[in-house]
Amino acid sequence: MSPASVRDLLERRQIALYFLAVLLGGAASALVTGTAFWDVLINPALGLMLFVTFLQIPLAELGQAVRKVRFLASLLVTNFVAVPVLVALLLPCAPSDEMIRLGILMVLLCPCIDWVVTFAQMGRADAALLLASTPVLLAVQMVMLPLWLHLFLGEGVSRLVQAAPFLHAFLWLIVIPLCLAWLVQFAAQRSPAGAQVASALGLLPVPVTAVVLFVVIAAMLPHLGHETAVVLHVVPVYAAFALLAPWLGWGISRLSGLDVPAGRALAFSGATRNSLVVLPLALAVPGGAPLLPAVIVTQTLVELAAELLFIRAIPWFGRFAVSPAGDGGETQRD
Repeated sequence: MSPASVRDLLERRQIALYFLAVLLGGAASALVTGTAFWDVLINPALGLMLFVTFLQIPLAELGQAVRKVRFLASLLVTNFVAVPVLVALLLPCAPSDEMIRLGILMVLLCPCIDWVVTFAQMGRADAALLLASTPVLLAVQMVMLPLWLHLFLGEGVSRLVQAAPFLHAFLWLIVIPLCLAWLVQFAAQRSPAGAQVASALGLLPVPVTAVVLFVVIAAMLPHLGHETAVVLHVVPVYAAFALLAPWLGWGISRLSGLDVPAGRALAFSGATRNSLVVLPLALAVPGGAPLLPAVIVTQTLVELAAELLFIRAIPWFGRFAVSPAGDGGETQRD
């Protein structure tokens, strides 16, 4: 079977593989007690997933993506204007406990900078635009999160947010995998051996994403501990967010005149949150454990289920629409 046939088979079976990975991760969390073993595997697994994702993106085109000012402006409006408004509307539905609301705000107000690129690639969105925008998303959320927390919860809460976890995640999950992917693409263009290596690595996105789902589920489930009642109260908030946020991004893309793949990228970005980066912040909050981590972990699990639907549903966004010409891309029928 040729590499192309294997890759096609994996992509056709990806949803089944992901659900299997989730089930196996749940079983593993029960068999291997304690989260330390799984926790140390999350970032390496994410880094590998992003590395093989970046290999599928023509990195030479990133310079052009950075210059898409209209997309970047729409991305910022989606994540730092529209999403906070949505969160403000949903927050009254959450329990009134301040620690629970802190967790909800920490996770929902921070747009994802890591696996959103992978899911956007799978969902036929313009992943290169999202990848090129990650430094801006990271910088703006580091500035805005303390301000939003102060606005929603009052004085003093913003001091709980520190920059170190954000910067650590950006280095290990974006910069290093991106540089390695560029080196492989560079070698693939200049030697047959490099091309063979790149072709072999091209088979890995689906299996590695399944591994990430397995590790994340195995690591996260024990954090829920005895907070079942809290989980049941916050799940409807997260489910409503997952249902509404993609439409915010898509609607803003239509108003901005972006092309269809860029609009899908906005939909993915609006719905995908930075939970794995925010979790260390939650663990560092005095008196926050186990309640605060449980609130954030719950969002991760809801989002994983939603992403499996997004990669099937979002490719239908604009499927028969004629995209407007302009900064987001050329006029096209997707």
